[in-house]
Amino acid sequence: MAKLQAIRGMNDILPDQTPNWQYVEKCFQAVVRRYGYREIRFPILEQTQLFKRSIGEVTDIVEKEMYSFDDRNGDNLSLRPEGTAGCVRAADQHGLLFNQQQRLWYQGPMFRHERPQKGRYRQFQQFGVEAFGMAGPDIDAEVIQLSASLWQDLGLENYLTLEINNIGTAEDRKRYAAALTAFLVFHAEELDDDARNRSHSNPMRVLDSKNPDVQEALKGAPALVDYVSDESVIHYSELKSLLTQVGVEFTESPRLVRGLDYYNNCVFEWTTDSLGAQGTVCGGGRYDGLVEQLGGKPTVAAGFAMGVERLVLMLDSLGKIPEATAQVIDVYMVVVGGQLAGSAVLLAKQLRQRFPEIGLITHCGGGKYSNQMKRAFNSGARLAIVLEAESEQPLETVKIRHLIDSGDSVSVEIANCGDKLAEILGISE
Repeated sequence: MAKLQAIRGMNDILPDQTPNWQYVEKCFQAVVRRYGYREIRFPILEQTQLFKRSIGEVTDIVEKEMYSFDDRNGDNLSLRPEGTAGCVRAADQHGLLFNQQQRLWYQGPMFRHERPQKGRYRQFQQFGVEAFGMAGPDIDAEVIQLSASLWQDLGLENYLTLEINNIGTAEDRKRYAAALTAFLVFHAEELDDDARNRSHSNPMRVLDSKNPDVQEALKGAPALVDYVSDESVIHYSELKSLLTQVGVEFTESPRLVRGLDYYNNCVFEWTTDSLGAQGTVCGGGRYDGLVEQLGGKPTVAAGFAMGVERLVLMLDSLGKIPEATAQVIDVYMVVVGGQLAGSAVLLAKQLRQRFPEIGLITHCGGGKYSNQMKRAFNSGARLAIVLEAESEQPLETVKIRHLIDSGDSVSVEIANCGDKLAEILGISE
């Protein structure tokens, strides 16, 4: 019988890799706490209509990438492809939004049926922040500054570039889309099939094309900046001023539109050259109409999401993950003789209760002293506590042996084991 394998594009994160993830998660959680954001958790399964109404029916995500199915009740459900829609639904359903200000963050798996490659997976992890009820450019600047703070904490500030753009209001984009469609139709022969298909359904997405020939054809296209309202221009100008004041450098990218229909006014992406083709690490912007679009009261909002896999890849490739992130085992307890199993379990319990900050492994399953010591050395522990006694004799002393440095050992009464351990490890109580 053939062995079962993980689904393509849905990867296992093994024990020697998880410390890197825990390091990134810890840094992110520390940053959002400094900015006053609170965690929200919501299901990975939602009604498919939630994503169709928020992301847009004529987007790649909805048309090609969502994992959707009918459940036993006949309801059409989808695994969440992104976090903002679910966060909005949860916050509105539980009365957190109308006439209130909320700063929320989340993390967890998202799902898209894309072609797997380095930095792009079918199940992928995201961090996200969403801020509700604040209309000014100061909250836009805050969410961008929050992401910049994370790059500083991770040591990535010199490897990421902030790109920003003003895409105006929904009405601005309707006027622009009409002009862009007319341009694309006139230049249809210079476009690829994908761009031609989008020319009527979602013309602004053509601006994101990675095809050099399409980008060449777009050189004479109408500019979005010529269609945005004065109000959007003022908002965007104030945002740029705020970013400059707090020292966040940026590049204006007039063709940056993001792949989700709900954005308005400011949009942004953090990009890098360190990941090859998958250069976008974080993206977001304002989405002032989404709450109302999903059935709630009008509520202004802004936020971003970032891919954890890409962050971990960046940190690993640049050597930015501290060596100390690996799980530390301080003590390995060697138990020679089956009759000592009870004594070992009791002593281990006492030491874990007294020193909750240390990592202690108790050898289980018996075996020769030499084999157990080999496991102790391989564990990376600093010390071994050896329990050994003549058959039928009560255990009175244990041996504490250095594993990393001198290799010296000392015998102590079992009642004094904790005191000696604290002395050797430098633990103050």
